Amino acid sequence: MASALGDTLYLPYNRHHGPHPGIAAVIYFLLFIASIFSFSILSHGSEFPRPLEALVKVQQTLLQFPDAVRISALFQFASAIPIGIFTAAITSRLSFLGVNVTGVSIALFGGMAASLLFMLSGLCGWVLSEPGIANDLNVMHAIQLFGFACGGVAFTVALGLLMAGISVPCLFGSYAPRWLAWVGLILAMIALIATFSLIFPELVWLLPIVRFPSFIWMIGIGFTLIKKRPEPKTV
Repeated sequence: MASALGDTLYLPYNRHHGPHPGIAAVIYFLLFIASIFSFSILSHGSEFPRPLEALVKVQQTLLQFPDAVRISALFQFASAIPIGIFTAAITSRLSFLGVNVTGVSIALFGGMAASLLFMLSGLCGWVLSEPGIANDLNVMHAIQLFGFACGGVAFTVALGLLMAGISVPCLFGSYAPRWLAWVGLILAMIALIATFSLIFPELVWLLPIVRFPSFIWMIGIGFTLIKKRPEPKTV
C-alpha cells in the first residue's frame, strides 16, 4: 500500500508540467507574421516606415495609413506575450531537469527583457498611429527611433542572451539536439555583434539575420527539449 501510494505521488512529478514552450514559440511566430502582413494588406502593399528613411516619407505613410500601423502594433504587442511564456516554460523545464547553472538565470533575464522590449516597441507603434503625433516631425522621429531601438537592437541582444543561456546547457547535457544548440550559440554571437549597430548603423542588417532564424531555434528547442528526468545511472 505504502509503496503504491509512493509511486502514485512520485510519477506525476517525474515529467515536467506547464505551458508547452514549442506551442508558445509557434504562437509568437504567427503573431509576428500577422503584424507584418496586416500592415502590408491594410496599406495596400506600402513599405513599413523605417527610422533611417526620409522623415517626410515616413510621415506620409503614418498619416495615410494610421489603422494599418495600429493593427500591426497590436499584433506586435501581442506577440511579445508568448516570448515571456516560452522563457518561463523553457527555464522552468531546465530547472526541473536539474540544470542548476547560471545560464538558466541568464536565459530567464534575456527572455523576459526581450518580451518587455518588444512590448515597448509595439506600444510605440500604437502611439505613432494616434492623431496628431505624426504631424510633428521631431516627436514622430523620436518615438520611432525609440521603438526601433527597443524592438530592434535591444530586443535582439536580449534574445541572444536567451538563446545562449539555453543552448550551452543543452549542448553539454544533451537535453536537445546538438545542432539546435549550436544554432542558438551562433545566433547569440551575431546578436552580440549587432550591439555595435548603435554606433555603426550599417550593422542593422545583422538584426534580421538573428530574428528570423531564431524562430526556427525557438520552435525546435520548444518541441525537442526533454520533459522527463533522465533515469539515475546504476553502478
